[in-house]
Amino acid sequence: MRLGDFELTPLSDGGFRLDGGAMFGVVPKPLWERRAPADEKNRISLGMRPLLVRTATERILIDAGCGDKMSAKDAGIYGFDRALNLEHSLAAAGLSAADIDVVIASHLHFDHAGGFTAVVDGQIRPRFPNARYKIRRGEYEDATHPHERNRASYFTENYVPLVEAGVVDFIEGDGEVRPGVSVWRTGGHTRHHQLIKIESGGRTAVFTGDLMPTAAHVDEPWIMAYDLYPMDTLAFKRAFVREAIAGEYVIFFEHDPVMAAGVIREEAGKKRVEPVSV
Repeated sequence: MRLGDFELTPLSDGGFRLDGGAMFGVVPKPLWERRAPADEKNRISLGMRPLLVRTATERILIDAGCGDKMSAKDAGIYGFDRALNLEHSLAAAGLSAADIDVVIASHLHFDHAGGFTAVVDGQIRPRFPNARYKIRRGEYEDATHPHERNRASYFTENYVPLVEAGVVDFIEGDGEVRPGVSVWRTGGHTRHHQLIKIESGGRTAVFTGDLMPTAAHVDEPWIMAYDLYPMDTLAFKRAFVREAIAGEYVIFFEHDPVMAAGVIREEAGKKRVEPVSV
């Protein structure tokens, strides 16, 4: 879709499955299953949708899916289906990995940052050889010093080789990282999780990452059990949803298996997401 000076294209790194109860936290299954049916293992279908942001002079990629470095065992646990993956969707957009100028991380969990690196000639190297990677410093520090609660989601091979290659620009705080593109710490899911805003021509689009991973998560209390700081998620989400409704923001949902983007509407106190053609 065109947003002022930007062309926004949701891509795909395939699909996977996670436990429905974990994805919706304290929300009872009879409620969440209406929005996201579960399989026999109680898992729901999810997508991985990095966002391609193009200007006249630059190509920016926000997140990069899981990549292809996970073991067959781990891939089986998460039910990965990468028959359609990021390489395919970049090619469909007329690009290759070498065409990406900037990569921005919402956070460094494996399903968002796994695609940042790749095995090349037997070594793990930056997947996008001509790109600078924008990573929030606090997130990197947490990802390289995991604890019992978060270590299952962080894999150093997805980001440490980037630092070793000298291609990381650490983000120290909120604000613009490229003209018209800014990052804002949400906290909640991880301590330094951030969303990415794209603003141009009087309109705003937002890549919410895991603040609202799917359109089913727009209601304030629908918060993942995976969130390390759920009350921080709730506090940020309350304010953000009001802002998004008032500003008619286009929200890009990273993990929704069906809806890539939509605008949040509220009628008679009930929220719904109106799909946007992308």
